[in-house]
Amino acid sequence: MSDSPAGRLQALFEGQRLTPTQRRIAHCMVRRAADVPFLSSVELAELAGVSQPSVTRFAVALGFDGYPALRKHLRESVPAAAVKQASGHDGHNEYQQAVFAEIENLRHLAELLADPAPVERAGRLLAGSRPLLVLGLRAASSQARGFAYFAAKVHPDVRLLDEGGTMLTDRVDAAVRAGATALLCFALPRHPREVVEALEYARSAGLTVVTVAESAFAPVAAHSDLLIPAAVGTGLAFDTACAPMLLGRVLLEAMADGLPDAQARLEEFDAKAAARGLFVE
Repeated sequence: MSDSPAGRLQALFEGQRLTPTQRRIAHCMVRRAADVPFLSSVELAELAGVSQPSVTRFAVALGFDGYPALRKHLRESVPAAAVKQASGHDGHNEYQQAVFAEIENLRHLAELLADPAPVERAGRLLAGSRPLLVLGLRAASSQARGFAYFAAKVHPDVRLLDEGGTMLTDRVDAAVRAGATALLCFALPRHPREVVEALEYARSAGLTVVTVAESAFAPVAAHSDLLIPAAVGTGLAFDTACAPMLLGRVLLEAMADGLPDAQARLEEFDAKAAARGLFVE
């Protein structure tokens, strides 16, 4: 586990049985890890979109006497100077702050990838599934579509699920009949109910679910066999997802490592693209 503020918070929350409201608070705290030791319970409640008593109950659920005791623990475990330095982008406008926040999200992802075992396991699962299902609805559809586009260059059978509706379970059934063993899900807030239901159905059909989500406390976590978190930026009107996108490319790399003919497929595509004059450069 990372020794960063976010990593220490993740370690504090791991193994806890949290309610949906408490998971929301935990996610907010991880996202704002550098600031949390200096926030009041009222400020944290406002950031998480919950009531102040919910924050107090959350602290008690973690084993503390109340929120002040939790905050004291956080201040003692992370040097104040380091926390202030990590959170300080004063003087920058809101657009710059959004970029700095994404840089911090990427830094957290880099720390997470210091242990490559989860990604390598995911790569083996994805490489071994024929066909491979890739799910992403609404905000996550572009992440799923981008992954599927590149995955199809090295994987023999990639099936994109980027539209909901009653056909979704039919397509899962068809893939399972064809031999699918794994599903990769990109899940970003706000989480559509259909995604949670689709993952529950996929697992009941025998598929192993690998999920990229913004937090280990996302609603899809309970329906995932392997969840790898990548935080989203929330500083603008619409969330930014640089870290989930990069994690998707990392998973592509790990999957390609598990496909013995991946390089041959890429070379074949390049040869055909050149013959067709597909690209101008």
